[in-house]
Amino acid sequence: MSLVYGSEMHRFQSGERHFAFLVPSSMVLELDPESRGILDRLGDGPQPVDTLAATPTAGEALKELAQLGAVGREGAPLIPLSQPLTPQSPPPLSTLVLNVTNSCNLSCRYCYEYGDDRLEKKAESAAMTEETARQSVETLIAESGANKKLQLTFFGGETLLNWKVLKPTMEYARRRATEEGKFIDFALTTNATLLTSEIIRFLADNHVGVMVSIDGPPELQDAMRVFSNGRGSYDLIAPKIKELLRVHRSRPIGARVTLTSAGIDVPGIFRHLTEELGFFEVGFAPVTSSTGQDYAIDGAGFDKILEQFRQLADEYVRGALEDRYVGFANLSDMLGEIHQGVAKSYACGAGLGLLGVAPGGEVGLCHRFVGSGDHDFGNVATGIDNSKRVEHLEKAHIDKRTDCRTCWVRSLCAGGCYHEAQVRYGDRFHPNLHYCDWIRSWTALGLEVYGTLLDKNPAFLDRFDERKAV
Repeated sequence: MSLVYGSEMHRFQSGERHFAFLVPSSMVLELDPESRGILDRLGDGPQPVDTLAATPTAGEALKELAQLGAVGREGAPLIPLSQPLTPQSPPPLSTLVLNVTNSCNLSCRYCYEYGDDRLEKKAESAAMTEETARQSVETLIAESGANKKLQLTFFGGETLLNWKVLKPTMEYARRRATEEGKFIDFALTTNATLLTSEIIRFLADNHVGVMVSIDGPPELQDAMRVFSNGRGSYDLIAPKIKELLRVHRSRPIGARVTLTSAGIDVPGIFRHLTEELGFFEVGFAPVTSSTGQDYAIDGAGFDKILEQFRQLADEYVRGALEDRYVGFANLSDMLGEIHQGVAKSYACGAGLGLLGVAPGGEVGLCHRFVGSGDHDFGNVATGIDNSKRVEHLEKAHIDKRTDCRTCWVRSLCAGGCYHEAQVRYGDRFHPNLHYCDWIRSWTALGLEVYGTLLDKNPAFLDRFDERKAV
């Protein structure tokens, strides 16, 4: 009998230690010399068992590799990524994202509220009523099944434009969750322009998670995130953010940066937001855009982002080796998934455990899709159309994305963002093929960092034991 690779894998090393990332399970194996030698020989093609197990130690290594799925019999199919999911009913909800308004006091040029996937700009702005917000709470509870911990996230537009609805909705949701024997957590995203001392104190006292949308120092923030008259927003928000970070100490506050061609300076932005303003964590996302937009990032731009991510990853490692956390959220999120062995069947929780709600109550795949028509799944006033959720889950499963079948990062990527695909290809189920090379390089970098931390400070990775990947 001859043996071959039993699954796809990506091998990497840190110093003298060698590892293999197994694609189906997202398992990271450390390879001893015997195991490494076996896999090296299998790289040349099928090998007889007797050749691979020539010594007792090699035999033990071979047995362990076989048990873990790293090797298998010639002619046997590779271990599949996952079993096709064809649920009779969708999984219970754990999160609702409420777009409490589609209005904003800023006119950010890249905003997707009226973006490339919308057929036309809405003629009138809309704000969610308190009644619709309460119906959303009831929908979340009713659809949560056995889930005991629920999440209600408030989004916009600019979320704080509808503060008058947020506050009573949180109070109502907390009471109803307690009555149902559940716990509900709250979070919101804001551009920080409307923060006041009263709002900040409420957020702090009620342990509300806050994510601030900000693009960096003045020259970058004011290039895209402007008021309708073209005036920049940095000078207004900077003191408000500093007050927020000074007062709201009940949970870490993060920043979310949209990278555009207007300025790609990841290390500089990171240092400004963490050292000058004091954010705990910063996450970066390339702008979602069709290729024709002047702020879209081209191939050279993505290469630049990757190199700058590598620089920040080096800083992250230096901090970790000193037991100091460097708040590079993109890397922390990936390390958490690797550490937990997350193997995704879906790119994210949209349509799975998470849905979005438009100001008028329409239920959408996520906050980016609400109100866009073809992606609506019902209304909180009349109920969720779970048959559409099932249809989405059937079509979005990684096993249905044929372009992804031979990609070694598919268990962590699962094809990429649905909204990005809708904007770029006009089909939310289309893999984000324009990101593939970048995602593979970024994931390889994340595995290198993981291997380094396993080698030099494994205790640092304990912080990811409780992180939950969507």
